[in-house]
Amino acid sequence: MTLKKLSLAIGLVLAGSSAFAGSTSFDRFVPMTGDVGAGTLPESAPYKLASPHFSQMTIVARDPAQATRFDSGNYDMHTVNENGPEAGRFLFTVFETGQAGIQRTDLRTMQTETIWHSPSAAPALDSHVSFDASRWTPWGTFITAEESWSDPAGPTSKYGRLFEVVNPLAAPADIVIKHRDILPRVSHEGLAFDQKNNLYFIDERDNSHIFKFTSANPQADNGDDFFAAGQTFVLRVGDGTVKEATGAATWIPLTDNNGVALPGAVVVTDPNGLTAIDGRATPKLPAFLGTKFDRPEDLEIKTLKNGKQQLYVATTTNHKVFSIDLRSNTVKLFASRATLDMATRQPAGSAFTNPDNLIEDIWFAKDENDDGVAEAIGKWASLSTKGAESTGLYFDKFKPNVAYVNVQHPDSGVDRTIMISTPCPQAKYGHDDDHGRDRDHDRD
Repeated sequence: MTLKKLSLAIGLVLAGSSAFAGSTSFDRFVPMTGDVGAGTLPESAPYKLASPHFSQMTIVARDPAQATRFDSGNYDMHTVNENGPEAGRFLFTVFETGQAGIQRTDLRTMQTETIWHSPSAAPALDSHVSFDASRWTPWGTFITAEESWSDPAGPTSKYGRLFEVVNPLAAPADIVIKHRDILPRVSHEGLAFDQKNNLYFIDERDNSHIFKFTSANPQADNGDDFFAAGQTFVLRVGDGTVKEATGAATWIPLTDNNGVALPGAVVVTDPNGLTAIDGRATPKLPAFLGTKFDRPEDLEIKTLKNGKQQLYVATTTNHKVFSIDLRSNTVKLFASRATLDMATRQPAGSAFTNPDNLIEDIWFAKDENDDGVAEAIGKWASLSTKGAESTGLYFDKFKPNVAYVNVQHPDSGVDRTIMISTPCPQAKYGHDDDHGRDRDHDRD
C-alpha cells in the first residue's frame, strides 16, 4: 500500500457512525497546519497529535531479524474480531510483502503471533504477495487479498486473489486459509460489507474500477456457502465514459447469478492453471463498461440513523475521496484539494496530498449533514518516522476511545502498530477547539 493519506482521512470521517458514537473524544482537537519534522520524534511515539489529550504507544514492533517469528513487515490494514467468541479481543494485521502473512495481537496480553504466512516468496507458484485488506466477515471469519494484478497487455499474474481464514482464532498450526475464486482477479485493497452483506472491492490502479459481489446466499453462516455462488458487478456512473464522474450510477453485471462469466467477458488462465475473470480488462469493454477511477484504494461504509448507508472510496492519484449513496446509487465528490481546511478556512490545496513516503498526515473530515460531501477537513496527526507512511487506521468498535494505526516500511525496518487513545467518557477537560467537532452525526 502506497500513497495512503486519503484512506486515513476517510477512516476518520467514518468513525462518526461507530468509533465516535457514545462518549469518545477523538473529534475534539485543534486542526494542525504544516508537518512535523522528519525524525524529530521517537519511532516508539512517532505522531504529532492535534490534541494534548490524545496519547500514543507502540503495541507491536517488528524485529527485522525475525528472530522469534516470521514477520516480513510492511504492516497494512487492521481489523478486530468484530463478532463471535471473544469479540473485540484480537487485532489482525497483514504483511504487504513478497511473502505475505497475517499476524494477530491479543489485546488483553499484548502478545503478537504470526498465524499464517505464505510458504514461499514471489515468484514461486505457491507464493502469496502483498496482503493489504483486513476485514472481519458477517459470519465471523477473516478475509484479506493481494494488491497485485497484471495489465491486459502483459502475462497473466498468479495473484489478485481473495483469501478467507476460516478459523482465525485457532492456534497458528491449525489455521485454514482458502482462496475464494468466485471473484474476478484485481489488485485488491479496500473490502467492505454493507448491511445486506454485499461485498465491495476495487482494483487499485489508474483507470480502474469499483465492484460489488452479491452472494446467492447472503445470510450464509460460513464462507463456503457465501462464496459458492453469486454475481459480480462494476460501477458505472452515467454512461461510463467520463472518468471519476459523479451523479446517478448503476451496477453492471460481469457474471450471472452463479458467478459464471457473461459472454464477452475477459477470462484468463493463470500460471497455476486457474481460470478467472480479468477484473481490470473486462470493465473497459463496451458491453461491461465501468467508470474509471484513478487508483481507488480504501473502502469504508457509514450507516446513518435512518438506515441509509454510504460507501466511501479514496482515489489517491488525483487526491479525491468519493461517496456513494447505496440506497439511491448516487456518487458524489466527498473531499478533495478544494475542500476547506479547518485550520485555515481556505481550500486545503497541496497540503491534502500524497507525500513521497517521508512525512505522512492523518486528516479528519466533517460532514455535518451527512449528504456525502465534506464541509471541511482538518489535519489530525502527522508522522515523523523517516521513510514511513501511515496505514490501516482502525477505530476499535469495542473501546471507542482507542484507535490503531500502522507505521509502514520505515527506513529503520521496524514497522510498528501504534495505539492512539483519548479520554473516555467524553471530555470534562474543557475545550480544545470546536473546529474538529461533528456534533450532529447521522442526520436523515
